[in-house]
Amino acid sequence: MRSAKLHQMRPSASTKLVSLTHPTLNFAHRTFESFVWNNIIRAHAQSAVPLRPPLSVFARMRSHGVEPDFHTFPFLLQCFDSAPHLQSGRQIHAQVFAFGLDRDAFVRTCLINMYSSCHDAGLARRVFDEIAEPDLPSWNSIVNACLKVGRSDAARALFDEMPEKNVISWSCMINGYVRCGEFKEALALFREMQLAEGDLVRPNEFTMSGVLSACGRLGALEHGKWAHAYIDKCGIEVDVVLGTCLIDMYAKCGSIERARLVFGNLGPNKDVMAWSAMISGLAMHGHAGECLDLFSDMRQQGVKPNSVTYLGILCACVHGGLVSQGKEFFRKMSEEHGITPMIQHYGCLVDLFGRAGLLKEAWTVVKSMPMEPDVLIWGALLSGSRTHGDIETCEIALRKLIQLDPGNSGAYVLLSNVYAKLSRWNEVRQVRNLMEAKGIYKVPGCSLVELDGILHEFFVGDDSHPETKEIYMMLDEIMTKLKKAGYVGNTKEVLLDLDEEAKELALSLHSERLAIAFCFLKTSAGTPVRIIKNLRICGDCHVAIKMISNVYRREIVIRDCNRFHHFNEGVCSCKDFW
Repeated sequence: MRSAKLHQMRPSASTKLVSLTHPTLNFAHRTFESFVWNNIIRAHAQSAVPLRPPLSVFARMRSHGVEPDFHTFPFLLQCFDSAPHLQSGRQIHAQVFAFGLDRDAFVRTCLINMYSSCHDAGLARRVFDEIAEPDLPSWNSIVNACLKVGRSDAARALFDEMPEKNVISWSCMINGYVRCGEFKEALALFREMQLAEGDLVRPNEFTMSGVLSACGRLGALEHGKWAHAYIDKCGIEVDVVLGTCLIDMYAKCGSIERARLVFGNLGPNKDVMAWSAMISGLAMHGHAGECLDLFSDMRQQGVKPNSVTYLGILCACVHGGLVSQGKEFFRKMSEEHGITPMIQHYGCLVDLFGRAGLLKEAWTVVKSMPMEPDVLIWGALLSGSRTHGDIETCEIALRKLIQLDPGNSGAYVLLSNVYAKLSRWNEVRQVRNLMEAKGIYKVPGCSLVELDGILHEFFVGDDSHPETKEIYMMLDEIMTKLKKAGYVGNTKEVLLDLDEEAKELALSLHSERLAIAFCFLKTSAGTPVRIIKNLRICGDCHVAIKMISNVYRREIVIRDCNRFHHFNEGVCSCKDFW
């Protein structure tokens, strides 16, 4: 009877009754009514599926004559987290002014975060500049705002101006560098953090996840191993989140054994992201069979796969040439697990068919996709058609690539290469002239190696290294031994109008060969060599490095833009399928 009467009461009266009896009554609020309304707004703002938009709850709050306070707007501003919400966010900003809450430090920080989430760093900076004495959260928020829109230089300038920094400041800047693709800068800043703060500011899980990500992207195994040891030294718990970061880092750095070890040490409480990271790592190393077995183990343990898991499984099928299994997994993804395939999954399917020479099936996937094909799809189709000599499909895919991304140098270079393989040198020159006229330049081949904690970069034909003379002497020695062992350069891989001798020289100066010569020069016999290359390894280098691994009895691990190649005793883990 009492509950029925309460249900019939006016909202303002019922909220007063709730607030008067609430066990967490907060007397800092202007009124008890605002306390209740604030909690209702917060519940809707933080709910995955809110019953009604928090903005409509705020409108009802005002219709009942309840004034917002400095707790109301921070809860409300959380709702505006993407560019389409910018106008609504600005309207709430006007309400902040109307109620005289624009001087509150916490409200201002929330405004900066809101504009940052809506990708308007300019308005975020205006709010920040209006603060006479910004506090530490405000500084952190404006740095993060700049990083969210890719302005790492502006973020770093603000970061350097900060009168004080905490672990959030350092972590935010390190992770921002990683998001902006500035991985070396991220590692340099972490070293600066240790020197500047010492034991005053200790890194946390968020800091170390950024550091591990930078190591993985650079393929800097020694840096990554040191970071792992530092985590243990600092007593930071390797939970499933940090463990997943370690698995990803070790896999990307070429040490799948260490990735397996971390995965095993996580015990029985691994979540879907940890399983997915291990599956993806095995896939990029070409361990397709183990990948499928691990997926089976995951299902047996009751862990439901997600879209990332299936992306890893499909990649394993692509690298292993497992066409029938790939088709079956693609079917299961939607039919058994209710996962809607994304364009990346369709890209894998096109790549799977293309590599197997099933270009008609690849075309069928492209035409039946529920979304418009992007550069990923056309690139996959191009790769398969190039491999199997379908020039017509090549030209169609390349035209689509250039149409979608006119500044993509890779598309022009591939078109030029297609013509070069056909010895159509006039067309090659036309494409190169068009690139020059549009100011588009070919991305140079680059190989990176890490020795004694220092990263060394080599470009094709590079002579900028301080030890260039010694490197080239070592390279001459390597090539002489290879020729004695029967190596003959495949000059068809040189897509330039040169004589045979010049083509052979061009092949020998590819960046990965310079990197190998440098490693042989600086390391003892038997030491494994690990190289990160930004482009796909060419066929001639693949043959040459297999022979180098046999002649010099060295394991050579190369990560190109597609996958890992483990060369050992004259054999590559990719089985010449890449």
